[in-house]
Amino acid sequence: MLGSIKGMFVTLKSAFKKPVTDEYPDKRRPVEARYMGFPALTWDYEVIEPFCTACMVCIRDCPTQCMTASMKDNVLYKEEKSHRRKIVDKFEINLNRCILCGICVEVCNFDAIVMSHEHEMSVQERNGDRVDLIELLDMGKRFQKDTKWIPPSQLKKRSSVSDKPPIVSPSDKDGI
Repeated sequence: MLGSIKGMFVTLKSAFKKPVTDEYPDKRRPVEARYMGFPALTWDYEVIEPFCTACMVCIRDCPTQCMTASMKDNVLYKEEKSHRRKIVDKFEINLNRCILCGICVEVCNFDAIVMSHEHEMSVQERNGDRVDLIELLDMGKRFQKDTKWIPPSQLKKRSSVSDKPPIVSPSDKDGI
């Protein structure tokens, strides 16, 4: 009997509390900075081309084989405006098969693919979640802008310059 009264008291107490849930379509919660959404391709704003060279490393290492890509010769390389000989021509990811593991990001040698913050991409069709090169680049550009993303290779260059010890001349050593 006492347990029933305690249970009724807890129920009445919680009935008058303000709800902690948000109404989803009207109010969306921001995603955390470390959230891993769907993969996206990044854009090199210095050269005005994608970082991706379609080397197929991410495709070979993907456990679900949800990606396909092809490459073409880079016109900007022939004009000596880019250091990439080949560039991505077609790239497609089947988001229904992607398990968001991030292996593609880890194995990419060109900082060309990131795990974006995109997560609301459901559609009614079975194969409607196939995302092509243009959409992947758009997702990547949004991610780069929202997070102020800098390629990890550029971060390494910046940190290696600041990590170098100061140069000490032989005459300075005598005075120490």
